[in-house]
Amino acid sequence: MEKFSIDKLGVLIGLEIHQQLATNKKLFCNCTPIESDEYPIKFHRKLRASKSELGEFDPAAKFENTKSKTIMYYANPQSSCMVEQDEEPPHELDKDALETALIIASTLNSRIFSEVYPMRKTVIDGSNTTGFQRTMLISDGGFFEVKGKRIGIQSICLEEDAAKILGEKDSVKKYSLERLGVPLVEIATEPFQVDLSQVKEIALSLGRILRSTRKVKRGLGSIRQDVNISIEGGKVVIEVKGVQQLDQLEKVVEYEAKRQHGLLEISEKIKNSNWDQNTSKKEDITHLFSKCNSKIIQNALKKENEIYAISFQNMSNIFGYSPHEDIRLGKEIAELVRFFGIGGVFHSDELPNYGIEEQDVKKVREELALSNNDAFLILASPKDKTQIVIEQIISRVDHIKEKGIPRDTRLATPDGKTKFLRPRPGSARMYPETDVPPIIISNKELEELRGKIPKSLDESILDLQKKYNLNNQLSVQIFDSEYGDLFEKIVENTKVNPTFVASVLCSSITSLERKGLDSKLLKNEEILKMFEMLESEKIAKESIEIILEEIMSGKSHTLADAIKNSGIETTSIADVERIIETIVEKNQHIVNKQKERAIGPLMGIAMKELRGKASGESINKILLQAIKKKMQ
Repeated sequence: MEKFSIDKLGVLIGLEIHQQLATNKKLFCNCTPIESDEYPIKFHRKLRASKSELGEFDPAAKFENTKSKTIMYYANPQSSCMVEQDEEPPHELDKDALETALIIASTLNSRIFSEVYPMRKTVIDGSNTTGFQRTMLISDGGFFEVKGKRIGIQSICLEEDAAKILGEKDSVKKYSLERLGVPLVEIATEPFQVDLSQVKEIALSLGRILRSTRKVKRGLGSIRQDVNISIEGGKVVIEVKGVQQLDQLEKVVEYEAKRQHGLLEISEKIKNSNWDQNTSKKEDITHLFSKCNSKIIQNALKKENEIYAISFQNMSNIFGYSPHEDIRLGKEIAELVRFFGIGGVFHSDELPNYGIEEQDVKKVREELALSNNDAFLILASPKDKTQIVIEQIISRVDHIKEKGIPRDTRLATPDGKTKFLRPRPGSARMYPETDVPPIIISNKELEELRGKIPKSLDESILDLQKKYNLNNQLSVQIFDSEYGDLFEKIVENTKVNPTFVASVLCSSITSLERKGLDSKLLKNEEILKMFEMLESEKIAKESIEIILEEIMSGKSHTLADAIKNSGIETTSIADVERIIETIVEKNQHIVNKQKERAIGPLMGIAMKELRGKASGESINKILLQAIKKKMQ
């Protein structure tokens, strides 16, 4: 397999940043978005695709409609109302959210429109109860600079965030409504061409500009990055959603460029085979596999699924052909069928395998009258989905043959790859919002906004250094951290040293994440309580990491549970003195030999015994006194 080099492909990259705004209310109602696990209100909907104002179906909506999902919604009256349930028209647009979006646009040198028209963007994946998302284009153009390179801004939109997905099982998707309607800005950059190592720096710089306004939310889920990727000659831009970590960006761009290039090569292979979609046969072969030894097939039959074979004339060795590592036509088709809730497909290039034996392969070829040059797929599917899925498979192969790269929206995976999410939306997705009037932006408002443009990054970092007496490294880390707002709240509410607080939030938590522990399990309220307990000397500094590890590992859910389960309740001074006296007594030979220098080896023993139960400073002081007493 040839060595892949992305440098030769003419890769163009565009970023889309979705940043929640810190307004403490939603875009079209007064509800406060409070996270909760209690949902006293539950209801369900069936969403369907409808034609746009121009009488056309959006391709993404039409495709999503084929899944025929039931959507269950879970709501808490503390964080949502009749607006989110689509039982009441939207209220007036939140002025604070609009002002924040305009400040961001001004900061990015973007041209703000004098009239802003709310629109509806069709969304029928269930993430909005209405079947659409309200959005408005507030400016276009603009730029920001990263190490001397100017990055253009394409557009800036103000829109409402989607509902939070709780899970999906069979034909039911579950969403909660506390996040639905939260105001956010969507910033799309112009396409740019840079070394992959610079992509993270560009995204980081844009995020810093947003944070410098001090009007955006911080923390998990408050900012999301999508990336648009195309290669020279591909003629298609692929949108990759859900890049959770900036460290993923380089891998995602490289993999997706590699995938697109590979699909162009696969396209040529299909063309050379002279396959035509009208020659593909579709046969029910359930009867042939009743005694098949494949566990996958047998499990499908127990669920009363159908087993179908689809033939592809002259396409032997094309489904398994891999122009680059992990890029295959067979994988593309498997990702497509998983969209419909089907586990995958078998293709003839990988058989016999997975319990499907040579005799099974032979039966399929005989049933479909195939030669050794022909390929086939085996699909196990519920009866109500089979024909739709087969049509989509054949259509997908034909599209790759004729046009190369399908125009998809894809999802970033944790390992830096991408997988099929849905077809890319078209222009029919947008239509005017009839419940919200246009917004007029006056010249006076624009003039006032210029005085609210935030300080530069360097000035913001310097402010942190001066205000909290932090060094430059910690100042940058806390500015970039999702815990920036929490840091300021802890320092304002306690007298704990700001340097120690910043070190815990930026270093200790990160260190535990590198060990595979999950920081998402930490709640800001619990972290604040932890520092309040530290201030009141109910826990020791040394117990902080123990508590964090206990919660991030999933062993404990709350601060109280973590303290109880790890046995780190603070020990009284009298008990500490007693424990240390016992340690000194047992190790008197060390004291006799090393005198005051015995504090070194005995401190290790004492810290092991009292870890998390008393501060290292107090243990050291009491131990030194005990050693001197013993020497006397």
